[in-house]
Amino acid sequence: MAGLSGAAQIGAYATSKHAVIGLMKSAAKECAEQNIRVNTVNPSPVETRMMRSLEEGLMPGESDQAKDLMLSNIPLGRYGKPEDVAKVMLFLASDDSSFVTGSVYSVDGGSTA
Repeated sequence: MAGLSGAAQIGAYATSKHAVIGLMKSAAKECAEQNIRVNTVNPSPVETRMMRSLEEGLMPGESDQAKDLMLSNIPLGRYGKPEDVAKVMLFLASDDSSFVTGSVYSVDGGSTA
């Protein structure tokens, strides 16, 4: 998500994510002649051990409040599931997306809407 917007305190991180999108768009044009498709998938927080660790680090001893704070930025009101991201990636790897290249797929519950 940081590649689609900016945020305070994470300038270097956001810059690196913007660079990934720029690189993807260039690669999509460069590789099209060989029928190679290049896209990016930008997930919002996904329900994983890493997220639980982040919540605990954000507000030690108050991870439930940290989770509520994180979820308040996601219009659908929940973290993504690994399957949510995997299904988009599976689509992009399939022939069903044969005319899709140079695209950014946000799997973020509406966070970047």
